[in-house]
Amino acid sequence: MVHRGKVYAGASPDRGSVRLNPPNVGLYRKEILMDDGTRSLDGSASELVRILTEAGQNIVFAESCTAGLLSATMGRVPGVSNVLAGSAVVYQLMTKHTWLNINEDLLRDPGPVSRIVSERMAEGILEETLHATIAASVTGHLGPVAPSNLDGIAWSTVALREKKGIRLQSTQLQLTPSTTAAADAQMDGLTIRHVRQRSAAKQVLEFCVRIMSASSRFS
Repeated sequence: MVHRGKVYAGASPDRGSVRLNPPNVGLYRKEILMDDGTRSLDGSASELVRILTEAGQNIVFAESCTAGLLSATMGRVPGVSNVLAGSAVVYQLMTKHTWLNINEDLLRDPGPVSRIVSERMAEGILEETLHATIAASVTGHLGPVAPSNLDGIAWSTVALREKKGIRLQSTQLQLTPSTTAAADAQMDGLTIRHVRQRSAAKQVLEFCVRIMSASSRFS
């Protein structure tokens, strides 16, 4: 807030301002776990922030089906401003083309939910964000009105800026619940999209964690 010409970050002046020092990575050691022992969505974000902080790296996102959920989840983690460069929500085809310079022919065939478009999204946002060293993209069909072969399918790509150029790693995501499970549970369209969106975000964050944990530059 602004008070008498002074800027305070996150605290009122009568309580003292918050110093914007680099975070203690030990804060992220305590993971948020699900009942089955796996990380929750927030736990995945906390782990990614921890790895990025230790490595001194910046990440940027290009989000389609998650519509900003990746960066919003990351934004809840203390100290994230040191590692999160930002996010571009490129939901519509024209936005993908104009913001990230993705060829319109690719957006028609094979279409937006494809490995090649996912790769172009990650490359495009990394090229546009010069201070970022890592980019992650996601594009998918949340349903329930989607082609049967693409319903609940998404693609994610992680782009790493290295000395030899940009290295890409991609994966296909199977979002939950499946079409059959959603029908059995009598979920409405809003619920299906909500749950699948969180599924996509968690899988992308975990994909980033796996890649960076295995990469020598983050060891």
